[in-house]
Amino acid sequence: MKVTLDLDKLIKEGKITYEEYEKFKELGKQSTGILAFNIFIAFGVIAVSSAALALIPTSATAILIGFLILALGIILLRQQLEQWKILANICILVGALMAGGGIIAVGKGSLISILSVTFLFAIGGILARSSLLIVLATLMLSASVGARTGYYHASYFLIIQEPITTIIIFTILSLGFYHLSKILSSEYERLAIASSRTGVFLVNFGFWVGSLWGERNIKEGIIISDTVFAILWAVALIVVIIWGWKQNRPWIINTAATFGGIHFYTQWFENFGTNPETLFIAGLLTLAITVGLRMINIKMKHRESTIN
Repeated sequence: MKVTLDLDKLIKEGKITYEEYEKFKELGKQSTGILAFNIFIAFGVIAVSSAALALIPTSATAILIGFLILALGIILLRQQLEQWKILANICILVGALMAGGGIIAVGKGSLISILSVTFLFAIGGILARSSLLIVLATLMLSASVGARTGYYHASYFLIIQEPITTIIIFTILSLGFYHLSKILSSEYERLAIASSRTGVFLVNFGFWVGSLWGERNIKEGIIISDTVFAILWAVALIVVIIWGWKQNRPWIINTAATFGGIHFYTQWFENFGTNPETLFIAGLLTLAITVGLRMINIKMKHRESTIN
């Protein structure tokens, strides 16, 4: 457990003695020195790896260097030495990303390469206790069913090629990891929750794209209409908000409310267009929803403090 203390404030308020102040200050300097040392070495590892990749710029080189750095991180982590923990985690993260990029390049974005990188990120995330790698593993899995993002001249793109498949897969994944988190230790619980929450975002992205375009097939045309998606999305959001209120889950309520706002604005402007009247009404409704959400959060905090 890590605790952040303002030593100057504590000594002024008389809550710690001068001897305790000097002791904590010295410990803080040691911790800062270890952190700086790990970061400098990590930059050195990244610099050497980048230089080697620049000299031999091939996908095979990226994979080889990536796995070497990943192996170094795992070895350091298994030593269970606190002073090397940060460096080990950085090596695992950098190694997994570099090797993953090389695998995708060699496989030319094939399903096998995407699933391989998903597995690599998941293993790396578990070993390094890295929520970032776990989130990336979940996002890589979404690429296996056609999820993409893009950018072109100040324009950003979100592509969900199979909305219904995305919704089903990541609903199951989110619920599965949420229930799994209840039986895991705290360090692994955090990873399961990270994957579950990422899945929640992907489910909503699937509904969002589906509410605009529906589920389409090249041969059969529209399989599920955008109207059906819009209705199902609204119902799902309401159910999730009710569940979140009963379970006292502020994150899920706030996330569902945010996507509820996105859903509302998407349908509102798709059906009524943009003009001063629609903008004015939408603004008023946004203010009302914001105030309501703020009140809900206050009540939930009060209820949680009462229970505790």
